[in-house]
Amino acid sequence: MVKNLVLENISVGFKLPQGVFYAVDDVRLSLPGGKFTAIIGESGCGKSVLGQAILNILPSGVIKKGRVLYNGEQVEKILSAFGIIPQNPSESLNPVRKIGKQMQDVLDVHQMEDSDNSYKKQCLRLFGLEEAERVLAAYPHELSGGMLQRIMIGIATAMKPALLIADEPTTAIDAITQYEILNELLHIKENHNTAIIFISHDLNAISRVADRIVVLNHGAVVDRGDFQHILHHAQDPYTKLLVEKRADVMRRYTAVLNGKKETAHA
Repeated sequence: MVKNLVLENISVGFKLPQGVFYAVDDVRLSLPGGKFTAIIGESGCGKSVLGQAILNILPSGVIKKGRVLYNGEQVEKILSAFGIIPQNPSESLNPVRKIGKQMQDVLDVHQMEDSDNSYKKQCLRLFGLEEAERVLAAYPHELSGGMLQRIMIGIATAMKPALLIADEPTTAIDAITQYEILNELLHIKENHNTAIIFISHDLNAISRVADRIVVLNHGAVVDRGDFQHILHHAQDPYTKLLVEKRADVMRRYTAVLNGKKETAHA
């Protein structure tokens, strides 16, 4: 049975002196299980707020309307089946606790014993961190941004979640590391049938990995479909702008390659 995540009329509002500002406005989606869904849009369009609404981790005092269902159940009852990769790992990890202790916190929630660190080491090695012993004994500031991002992926996937939300995990990292992280997320999806929601502003980054793309603008869904649909049949002006930006990047990339080839033949 394919498990779907269903968002029924989700709105999220913040109380301001001049009234309520809705960062997410009446979003209705059905996201299939075991698929890679990208939610894209510019900064401030409501992507991260929508991710928080799905996991029911919004700040107190925020107005939330609608329901989020997973396989027919309200997500509040099954949050232990979900994982999240936050946008900035250096801010999400506790700076005064070692990595091993913080990974064990996650296992403790699920009452999983790992006193010899064998499972934690396995999780780290799965995502390319071969010096697992050193990583577990390190504090966050002693590791690179790419390593911290892999650690967050390891923590988020340690219990093989049915749904994983990745909130711009490839922002502010180099292209090679970005490529590797996307490959690792694909590996998770394919090997554990994990549904992945990938929040991003970069259409180019997710063009080769997303089964489905949802475009947000001013908190509302303005386009949806697979990459080819978005590329050739987008209806919203904002989506068309994203497509043109990607096309411009690809044109420049091709020009650079051609320039190198010409130099090589000179």
